[in-house]
This record gives sequence, structure tokens and C-alpha cells, in this order.
Amino acid sequence: MIDPEAEREAARERWEAIAPGWEGKVDGYLAGALPVAHWMVDALAPQPGQTVLELAAGRGDVGLLAAELLHPGGRMIITDGAEAMVEVARKHAEDKGVTTGVEFKPMELEWIDEKLATLDGILCRFGYQHAVDPEAGLREARRVLRPGGKVVLAVWAPSDANPWLAALPDAALALGLVEPDAADQPGAFALSAPGKIEELLEDAGFDTPTVEPIALTFAAPSLDAWWETLREMSSTMRPLIASLSPADHYKLRDAVEERWSSHVAADGTVALPGRALGVVAEA
Repeated sequence: MIDPEAEREAARERWEAIAPGWEGKVDGYLAGALPVAHWMVDALAPQPGQTVLELAAGRGDVGLLAAELLHPGGRMIITDGAEAMVEVARKHAEDKGVTTGVEFKPMELEWIDEKLATLDGILCRFGYQHAVDPEAGLREARRVLRPGGKVVLAVWAPSDANPWLAALPDAALALGLVEPDAADQPGAFALSAPGKIEELLEDAGFDTPTVEPIALTFAAPSLDAWWETLREMSSTMRPLIASLSPADHYKLRDAVEERWSSHVAADGTVALPGRALGVVAEA
């Protein structure tokens, strides 16, 4: 059994540490995941004058897409549990020139700092699976949404549909470099089991959700480039890789690249498949 508070604090520290890597070093991941952002904004269908919240926003890509549809008079609130990541999102918005009606603030998705029934929509791409108590987070989302408001979220499909990401932790486990995750451990695939996210949403008080698979491709110029992308973006794999001896590092690289080898073209470029689950539920 994990200690919830200790896990939250450790996760926050990991995300604070890797936030700088999200400023330009994980563009390959963000490009591959961009179809999920477009799907989510289309599913929410933001309207001028509405108030929308993005949770666990990372660089804020989803919220910034939605923000442009809220004018005039709308309000987009972009949040993340890591203060350093909030600053990354703020800078990204400035670089894109999307600042009108956009607010940035640190916020945990399990404790939403908004009043009862005041939001028209909530967006959360790949955040709930990292929550220590995702049901509590979804109950908070239900609390702050107006009747008829929507939560639109995405989680990863099971690991076998996502070799772009799963190869690294799977290889680390097979080599004995990490311990198996506990049954209730947060992580990339914590909500991937069929029916899991639907059950959590219904238990949190939402109407019957709809779930749609979203096929993705993660491209990189080489295996080395994709390895570096994962190292920069993953809050769990980066500290693991940094802790390895040179011998274990090479063993892990070899094992991971073997898992990726069937997705490498003759010119060395990489195109790794992935699959997300887009989810919509109404309050």
C-alpha cells in the first residue's frame, strides 16, 4: 500500500525537476499526441463566453487550442500541480501569442480551487492516470461543473498498444532494474483497463461516458532521438536512467531498442504506434 501523501509529494518533485525539458526537448512527443488535443477540443466544443479549466496541463497545448474559441468574454484557466510546469505553459502561451482571457495557476487535480457549479468544461490530457486518487479528482471535477458541463479527458490504452512508451518500463522490469508496480500505483497505464475510466466517472456522479480510441504515431529521426525524448518527458524513467551504472544503462538501451526495432525504417527513421482513449462525460 502506497502512502498517498508521500506519493503526491514525490510525484510533484519529479515533475518540477523535468519541467525544463518540456521547453522544446519533447517536441516529438507533443507532435505525436497533438491529434488527442484536437479530438478533446472538438469533443468539448467551447463557446464564446464560457469558462474552461485545463488540469495537469503540462505545456498547456490543449487549453491553448480551446482558449481561441472562448472569445469574446471567455475564460481559460490552465493549471498543473508543478509550479515549474505552470511557468512552462505561461511561456508557451506567450510564444504562441495566446494570452487574452487565459489564466495560469498551480493546482492539484484532486483539489480544484473553483466554486461549486461554475465551470462549463474541464480538459485533462493524460493527467488522471497519475493521480493518487483519480476518483477524488473526478468528484472534484463533477463538483465544479455546471449542470450539463463536460469533462473531456484522455488516458492511454493498454501498454501493448503503446510500444513508443511501454518498451522502456517493460524492459527495465524484465532486467530487474525496477520493482513491479503495486496494484494501486499511479502511472501511464493505471486507467487503461477496459471499463476502468467509465466506472470511475459514473462513481463520481457523471452521466454514462463515451470512450473513443485515438490512433497515434510517434515519429523520430532515429532511435537515439526517441530515447532522448522519452528521457526528457518521463517523470519516472528519467530518474531511473540517471541512477543506472554504465553497464545497466547499455543493457536497458539494447533491450528497449530491440522492442522498437520493427518500427525502424531502412533510413533509420522511427514511426512508433500508439493509442489513446478519448473520454467525454456530462455533469
